[in-house]
Amino acid sequence: MNTQIYGQLLSETIPAVITNEQEYKRIEEIFANLFKKKRSPEEDKLFDLLATLLENYEQKSLPKLETSNPIETLRFLMSENNLKQIDLIDIFKTQSIVSEVLAEKRQINLTQAKNLAEKFGVSLELFV
Repeated sequence: MNTQIYGQLLSETIPAVITNEQEYKRIEEIFANLFKKKRSPEEDKLFDLLATLLENYEQKSLPKLETSNPIETLRFLMSENNLKQIDLIDIFKTQSIVSEVLAEKRQINLTQAKNLAEKFGVSLELFV
């Protein structure tokens, strides 16, 4: 990783602890743009930092999803990120498995849960 490039990304992004909805939306937009692209090592490091900042704010300010099961959570995150079943084939291996999971005919296994948590930048506990 090139620290000069990473430093430039930080100076452009100006990440900090999120304290309000406006800052949350700003960081979320940057995060979403990074999510959609093939990232450099420096962008990956920024992506991880932004994911942590977003997750911390969400844990403090959003209602708990304790009543949601892992599949409801997955559906919600797919909707929020405008993803279709085909966008999850890299995690589930086939579209039919994605369909079975979303129809609650199949459980999310631990490997899939880890990959989903990484993909969405959320806690693993949401999928187990």
